[in-house]
Amino acid sequence: MNRSDLIPQKILTLPEIMQRVKQWRLTGKKIAFTNGVFDLLHEGHIFSLSQAAKEADCLVVGLNDDASVKRLKGDTRPVNKQESRALLLASLVIVDAVVLFGEDTPLELIKAILPDVLIKGGDYTVEQVAGAREVMANKGRVVINPVIEGFSTTSLIERLKENGPAGR
Repeated sequence: MNRSDLIPQKILTLPEIMQRVKQWRLTGKKIAFTNGVFDLLHEGHIFSLSQAAKEADCLVVGLNDDASVKRLKGDTRPVNKQESRALLLASLVIVDAVVLFGEDTPLELIKAILPDVLIKGGDYTVEQVAGAREVMANKGRVVINPVIEGFSTTSLIERLKENGPAGR
């Protein structure tokens, strides 16, 4: 088996991630969790995921499924299907597991795995982060990572509409 064969194995269901987290904890590993849509992977996403990965031994990424993206972002999104988005995330060496969720927030997923560190990118306050209360009650931490200005999927889509793929 080559290393690329391992990529799909990083895309897990809820029962599978709960088991994997249990295994990681038995070996003393700390778990970090972040989430998002990750529709068109760009430099801002890589920065955010890299920062999140630095917070613990293992990084779990909660990924909004297609139906929740459509509810949150509108009928024209997602651009890429959930399977494609999950595969791209799973191919990153900094990501240890990807789990799809269908709710508007990952609260139930966070409550199920109770990460040691919950990371959210953006201009949120800790009080606004889904699952923050539960993670802190379990002696975990919440980290708000800064966003790199100029990188957003929405602005990228708009630029593609205006200028075409090469940004002409």
